Amino acid sequence: MENNQVHEHEQSTASGTVPPASAKKTVTITDGAVEYAKKRLAQRGTPDAAVRLGVRGGGCSGFSYVIEFADEPPRERDLVFEAGGVRFYVDKKSFVYLAGSALDYEKTLVFQGFKFKNPQEASRCGCGHSFTVR
Repeated sequence: MENNQVHEHEQSTASGTVPPASAKKTVTITDGAVEYAKKRLAQRGTPDAAVRLGVRGGGCSGFSYVIEFADEPPRERDLVFEAGGVRFYVDKKSFVYLAGSALDYEKTLVFQGFKFKNPQEASRCGCGHSFTVR
């Protein structure tokens, strides 16, 4: 599977599911995540909307990932990434915790959806939605 390693307003290609340590200023969006985003945006009737990626304090381990649809334009301090024709917004505070990570799509018997693979995670809660950082 090919991954889309994206920089602010720039797109290039990289391999592997988690970017190398040298890719700390990027967020990698896998092809599976791009296709899932396109499918979900089309299902809600907003194929031109964006996907907002973020991190919030809380959850059982200290931080929780946030993945939301964004119908509005990016906020003034957002970083805007594009992969496969889908726009992803990341606020600068969240980017501190997401830099170097990969957004993937996963489908198992018990879970279907987006999943972050973040090298900055020190541990993850059993629920899979909250984490601590190194």
